[in-house]
Amino acid sequence: MTGPTRRIVTGHNSKGQAIIQEDGPVPRYQNIGGDTGPMFHEVWNTRETPAHIDAASGEPAEEGIKLAPPRNGTRIRVLDIPPDGDKLDNVTPEEARAHFAEVGAGDASSHSASGSRHAHMHRTETVDYGIVLEGELVLIVDEGETVCRAGDIIVQRGTNHGWANRTDRNCRIAFILIDGTFSEELA
Repeated sequence: MTGPTRRIVTGHNSKGQAIIQEDGPVPRYQNIGGDTGPMFHEVWNTRETPAHIDAASGEPAEEGIKLAPPRNGTRIRVLDIPPDGDKLDNVTPEEARAHFAEVGAGDASSHSASGSRHAHMHRTETVDYGIVLEGELVLIVDEGETVCRAGDIIVQRGTNHGWANRTDRNCRIAFILIDGTFSEELA
């Protein structure tokens, strides 16, 4: 795995001129799911749409790592996803829920005792834009899957899905998550 993602934040000085307000590693960088789980690099979140833009405030404060964006807000993160290997072969539904509970989303897990297509299948009420930066992942949905490689962009629209790294090297992917609301037929 590589180190924390660099975050560059712009703002305005007292004259209203654009400045580089912040330049350094992301402040929240955490491994989720033990030594073999993904590394989350939390880049930024917003709390409303449209997002409030002022001269020099920082990112809204947040404790820990949360899977979903704030209500009516957005989130950008980078994930380093290690190879699956055989570590997910015998994950129980309870272990899968505990994995997602680490990021405040135990109910997002859809892994069940009757089986699922991947141990970390999940569903969130969000629209997510995923951009593969390096390596490759397999996007698994209820009916089908596809390989996503560096440069590919995924538009994830509140569907049940999982990410499999079937290679022997890390995959780095950026996600922009936007809070959403399911239509009646999907809720």
